[in-house]
Amino acid sequence: MPSITVRNVPDEIHRALKVRAARHGRSTEAEIRYILEESVRPEKRLGLGSLLMDIGQSLQLSEEEARVLESARSDSPARSAHFE
Repeated sequence: MPSITVRNVPDEIHRALKVRAARHGRSTEAEIRYILEESVRPEKRLGLGSLLMDIGQSLQLSEEEARVLESARSDSPARSAHFE
């Protein structure tokens, strides 16, 4: 796992990090990792199913169009892929 060295951290920032870490019951290093992780994590992960549902709803299909799509859908289970 990579390491990061941060130089020239002002004393007051270092003290504040130590206090914050103590409040959260973590080491200063663990608190810094937590802060970094929270700052770069996407706010909301959008799953593929949710994305497809949103796309489908945005199409605003008529009842007839929806019936045509439904009738074309196969009820048989998918076959597993073979890579030979």
